[in-house]
Amino acid sequence: MLTLISTMRALAVRQQSGEALRCLHLTAVTEAARKGTREKARKKKVKVEVKKVGFIPHNQRDKKINVKRADKHVDDSWKQVPKDDVYVGRYYRWPVYTVAEAIQCHRETHHPTMYNVPNASLNVEIELNMQGEKATRFVDNFQRMAMIPHKFDHGEERKIIVFTKGNDEIVEAREAGATLVGGVELIKDITAGELLLSDYQFIIAHPNILPELVALRGLMKRKFPNPKSETLGVNLAEMVVKFSNGISYSATKDEYQQNFGLIKANVGTLDMDAQHLEENIRFLLQDVNSMRPKRDGRFITRVLLKSAPSSEQLKIDPFVYIPEFYDKTAAKASREAKKEAEPEPQSKEAAAASN
Repeated sequence: MLTLISTMRALAVRQQSGEALRCLHLTAVTEAARKGTREKARKKKVKVEVKKVGFIPHNQRDKKINVKRADKHVDDSWKQVPKDDVYVGRYYRWPVYTVAEAIQCHRETHHPTMYNVPNASLNVEIELNMQGEKATRFVDNFQRMAMIPHKFDHGEERKIIVFTKGNDEIVEAREAGATLVGGVELIKDITAGELLLSDYQFIIAHPNILPELVALRGLMKRKFPNPKSETLGVNLAEMVVKFSNGISYSATKDEYQQNFGLIKANVGTLDMDAQHLEENIRFLLQDVNSMRPKRDGRFITRVLLKSAPSSEQLKIDPFVYIPEFYDKTAAKASREAKKEAEPEPQSKEAAAASN
């Protein structure tokens, strides 16, 4: 009844209602299924070529790659304390020295019989927890000048220019060691181009000359004196001494770990009196601690003393000189003291000129 054709297959289905026979042609479906099977087989036979990629420098690689990095905050409190002087360092806690002990250790390694550098610089590394008041906020990088009681040769050229009115203030700044001191005439010389501000590393001013000094705001830019950077104030002698003899340092966050900051500073030389070096370290730590955020927990996490060319680094306890945790009462008293020490706000004429 049904004719078989080589290119066509038919299926006869009789419906239950008794209607006539109906032919279903399945040739196209069968051919499509065969075609898909053949293509899959061909793909399996194709050899996959692996493209070789040469060395790519780290600064040209894909930044989206999430590389797991070790936490830079060192916490060895879970390690055991060594019971004698001979042990494998990485399995035990870091020994904590007093400042006097650490200085003496560095002096022994720099003795003429060893490194033979008795006047080497004593450097301090301060590790910070830059976490802000909120979990998603971090303390910005900052640069400051810490006043120290015992000066030393820091090896930097520091020229200081002071702007002020009044003979008493000018004499006070000159006696303190300022490179150049002047008033309105000095501002005119700078405006006329007879004097370059770029020749001076620090600019200090008295509030009494602030209205006239606004004319140089465009030339000074970020160096314009202000109370926050402690370059504007009534005590010119103290500011000049601070910027000429103080310790200049900067806190920088890590590129990959935003809550880790590091400060490297020089606090003196090994041939100085140990008590003087300790006082310089104390003043530096107190200045750094003044930048701590208003949150619980530590801000300064670890302090190491180093002295080149030795690779030895000795840990000291910073909380002998500063509070370990945030004290709200002390912070409030410190803010009130700063407000009292700040000069009066500038006049309306100066504010209009600055705008």
